[in-house]
Amino acid sequence: MAAYEILIADDHPLFRSALQQALTLGLGPQVRLVEAASIAELEACLADKSDWDLVLLDLNMPGAYGFSGLVLLRGQYPQIPVVMISAQEEASVVNRSREFGASGFIPKSSSLEVIQQAVRQVLDGDTWWPQSAEESPPVSDEALAASAGLASLTPQQFRVLTMVCEGLLNKQIAYELSVSEATVKAHVTAIFRKLGVRTRTQAALLLQQMESIPSQ
Repeated sequence: MAAYEILIADDHPLFRSALQQALTLGLGPQVRLVEAASIAELEACLADKSDWDLVLLDLNMPGAYGFSGLVLLRGQYPQIPVVMISAQEEASVVNRSREFGASGFIPKSSSLEVIQQAVRQVLDGDTWWPQSAEESPPVSDEALAASAGLASLTPQQFRVLTMVCEGLLNKQIAYELSVSEATVKAHVTAIFRKLGVRTRTQAALLLQQMESIPSQ
């Protein structure tokens, strides 16, 4: 039986390997580490097992817009702590991670020792934030409202939303997801209702509220 079970969600193989090394050294050989290279792979791992001890989530993952992956995880699996990992270390990015529900933030420039300390602290039920993080403006009310709407989506609705925002038509989405066009229309209707929008453009703008660096 593994002492800890941790999901590493990052699309860079080299960094996943570095995390594997850091966590195996820091937590011992009993730790079980599973890798996911996209939001779709991450969702498959979570659908198969929902009692992970921790998810380490890269900020810019294929299949997500900035913080939308974090928001989706917190909405669907609130019992699993999520620590964001990113090469973007600006105070505003760290602050948005905190306000969108992360339990910590590890800059990719961190040493193995810092990564180990951060992960152990969160596994112990605490949070971990970089000491260098400065005060930054709070997340806007619009972004918080957008995150609340996104958190209410199912994983399939989230996939449909990202495809809508990429400009795909309902029939194209139906083909990609191997479902009927009527099913996609039902998903879109539900998405619009949950997000409080009426058009595809409004939905795309709302998802852009989750970008890692807020527009000025």
